[in-house]
Amino acid sequence: MRILGIETSCDETAVAVIEAANPPAWGKEIKILSNVVSSQVKLHAKYGGVVPSLAAREHVKNIRHVFKLGLKEAKIKNFGKEIDYIAVTRGPGLGPSLLIGLTFARALAWKYDKQLIGVSHLEGHIYSNWLSHSQEISKNNIFPVLNLIVSGGHTELVLMKGHGKYKVIGETLDDAVGEAFDKVARLLGLGYPGGPAISKTAEKGNPGAYPLPSPMIRSKNYNFSYSGLKTAALYLLRDLNIKKPSPKIAADVAASFQKAAIDVLVVKTVKAAQEYKVKSVFLSGGVSANKELRKRLTEETKKIMVIYSQPEIEYTGDNAAMIAAAGYFSSKNKKARDLSWDKIEMDANLGF
Repeated sequence: MRILGIETSCDETAVAVIEAANPPAWGKEIKILSNVVSSQVKLHAKYGGVVPSLAAREHVKNIRHVFKLGLKEAKIKNFGKEIDYIAVTRGPGLGPSLLIGLTFARALAWKYDKQLIGVSHLEGHIYSNWLSHSQEISKNNIFPVLNLIVSGGHTELVLMKGHGKYKVIGETLDDAVGEAFDKVARLLGLGYPGGPAISKTAEKGNPGAYPLPSPMIRSKNYNFSYSGLKTAALYLLRDLNIKKPSPKIAADVAASFQKAAIDVLVVKTVKAAQEYKVKSVFLSGGVSANKELRKRLTEETKKIMVIYSQPEIEYTGDNAAMIAAAGYFSSKNKKARDLSWDKIEMDANLGF
């Protein structure tokens, strides 16, 4: 079985082709035949964030070219005969961006008479864990799985009792952790995107230099809040009365902020894993590329003796291979959905 994946939820235009067992079989290797991503980071950097209208315009310009590259790398010569399903991100994300991918996918499905599978962007991130070691994690009984999804737009704890069976047990009440990284990086003059910039700068800093708060770390629920931490970083820099922080101060503030942000994620994830008696903890999303977060979760999950998985760095960001993988398991569970034109607008706003 070969599945074409299309992802345009934000500012990456991505197309991928994966190959897997037919009929779908749990535990078999997922082969990535191609995974092409066209990033718009340079375009949006000068604005300090993604501009929806510009992102959609770039998707229109890029999607045909990225599609052709995806097929070329996968050595697909006859789309109609060699592709079995088309999986596309249906939401959540930026409406204008999502509609470009959905419209393109719908046109392909109509032209080649293929089943179109609408995939949640968050579900795609979860399945990024299956891209590199699907056979390895399947050797164990992994369910229930607690998924920590961390990205620029999402910070969620999702309990997964089986393929397609999800329950959100915690989410951010305001800013996502990735947004907080971007905003603090901007305050420090580190540029955009903020996640990689903070992580790199923090390596040279002292995480104990400035005692920043970890909001809601002691709350009885599993929700998150990062607006207060962002504001605390702003007030800290004002109190220091420095217009442009020196490399040393920037490194110390970055390290202190990163520690405060990660402490909440790790503490709540471990606590939820114990309360819900999960067998596995999976990490995913753009912020899952953060070295310190990966290190801390690896250490803490060992202490509570659960299986731990994190995606390869190349699959932490938005990509179409993860969408294709999620579509693969959706087809297995007979939850593939034919996205008709009248459903596209509605689906663009859906998460799980």
